[in-house]
Amino acid sequence: MLIDKRVTEFVEELGSNSPAPGGGSAAALAGSLGAALSLMVCNFTEGKLKFSSVQEEIVQIKEKGISLKNRLLEYVDLDTDAFNEVMKAYKLPKETEAEKAHRSEKIQEATIQATLLPLKVAEACVEVLKLSIRVLTIGNPNTACDASVSGVTAYAGFQGAIFNVKINLGSIKDEEFLQDIKARIIELQAVADKTYYLILDKAKEVIG
Repeated sequence: MLIDKRVTEFVEELGSNSPAPGGGSAAALAGSLGAALSLMVCNFTEGKLKFSSVQEEIVQIKEKGISLKNRLLEYVDLDTDAFNEVMKAYKLPKETEAEKAHRSEKIQEATIQATLLPLKVAEACVEVLKLSIRVLTIGNPNTACDASVSGVTAYAGFQGAIFNVKINLGSIKDEEFLQDIKARIIELQAVADKTYYLILDKAKEVIG
């Protein structure tokens, strides 16, 4: 599994001439790093008398952050798996009309799955962004830099995931599916952009 590799090993594989892992797995990893940094802020805030008024929310954020971190780590490998399934479908035989039809069907199925996976990454990254702005606002100010990096890293993960969704759309024939995905992209982009700029503004206010 990719997530079981040493950091240096993963980075080297990412930079190799192998088509996977690629941008999708990197986006998921970025999102998980963002979630982990929000958890760091929670750990420096939880149990501190100075922040007694926000303890309940910090605990809730921490629980959600752990779930998001773990989910995004799973997506690192699942994204590569989804890409490999697309490549496998393209390698199916296409000598007869029946084989061509079967191959086309499998390509469509695999491409749809390879679109839905990064969409899940994008959705998770939006949730991390929401945690980032909250911990930057209510968390221990000594970790304001970490909270800010949580946000910008999660946004990078989000945007990377959206690129990976969009790159597949031109190959999909199901019009209803395409319209649903495009509408979801617009919805997610609006929330992500708004939260990201809130994070930048708050970081400027707190850090300078």
